[in-house]
Amino acid sequence: MKRHRVATGFRELVSRPARRGWLALSVAAVLAASACTTEAEKAATPAASAAVQIGQENVVPVTKGTIVVGPILSGELRPQREATIRAELGGSMLEVHVEEAQAVMRGALLGRIETRTLDDTRQSASSAVRNAESQLAVARREVERTEQLVKAGAIAARDLDLAQANVTAVEAQLADAKSRLASAERQLGDAVIRAPIGGIVSKKAVNVGDVVSPGTELFTVIDPSSMRLEASVPSEDLSQLRPGATVEFTVRGYDQTFTGRIERVAPQADSTTRQVPIFVAIPNVGGRLVAGLFGEGRVVAQSANGLTVPANAVNTSSQTPWVLRVTDGKTERVNVTLGLRDSRSERVLVASGLSDGDVLLRGASQGITPGTAVQLSGR
Repeated sequence: MKRHRVATGFRELVSRPARRGWLALSVAAVLAASACTTEAEKAATPAASAAVQIGQENVVPVTKGTIVVGPILSGELRPQREATIRAELGGSMLEVHVEEAQAVMRGALLGRIETRTLDDTRQSASSAVRNAESQLAVARREVERTEQLVKAGAIAARDLDLAQANVTAVEAQLADAKSRLASAERQLGDAVIRAPIGGIVSKKAVNVGDVVSPGTELFTVIDPSSMRLEASVPSEDLSQLRPGATVEFTVRGYDQTFTGRIERVAPQADSTTRQVPIFVAIPNVGGRLVAGLFGEGRVVAQSANGLTVPANAVNTSSQTPWVLRVTDGKTERVNVTLGLRDSRSERVLVASGLSDGDVLLRGASQGITPGTAVQLSGR
């Protein structure tokens, strides 16, 4: 009996410290879990309040500029003065004195066509002229002698009529011979090819030895000092076209805008496209523009200077247009008043509500709630 009580008491003595140890471990685990929860909450708090990142493609600045509206046009650049030189007689090209892109003066020698046959023709006509002149001189002296004899009564008046008729016939022969000589000399002149205008040789279609016939294209000379834009405008914009109106256009390969004025408006629209051809005179200062290039632009019907933004930065879904502006790192909705809109460049004039240098959001970023903190990429 005593042994049992001693054993029971011993187990109780041993179990009390063990219980206290397990209790201490439990309390430590709870404290550790609480500490981990607190640290996680602290780490989650900054993440929850972090600014929304905005890509550079959705950020646009407000800038000063000019908005131009008017009929859109497109067409080809052509020189106002252009000459296509064609052969006026047939033969072999004996000489070619110019190359493409070479500058020439008016009257400059471009080439020469072989003229051996024409030389023979001219010599024959020249001989005929000299022979006819000699015969005419003889016939006129014969008339003078016949007149004296008729006055003296030595011969009948009929002989004088015959002598005068002979003079008339010889005069006709002389006129015919002179005509043939002039024609031969003119053809010889046609064999010498000269530039009809001063400018640049834009095309050389023949070489030495080529055989040409009348009408064959030989050279093309253009005057690059003044160009012309031959363009077309939709017929619905015809009311905005008038001679003297300003035209602004760009040409691929040139980093600038060119200006010209409407010179003529065609009286008839194209039957297929229903577009109206117009001709725009362009002062080609320095000869920079090259004929044959394609130009795109518009007739300046209206223009205005001011603050401009891309059209997709303005929300027009409501009655009052608005933009989403970033100020001090937060978004704010700002109502704006719009002016002219350029459908070609997709920019719009802002009459009020914004300042130069303001930063706006566009695209999907406009769905951000006003007052949201944002971080702009690259800024």
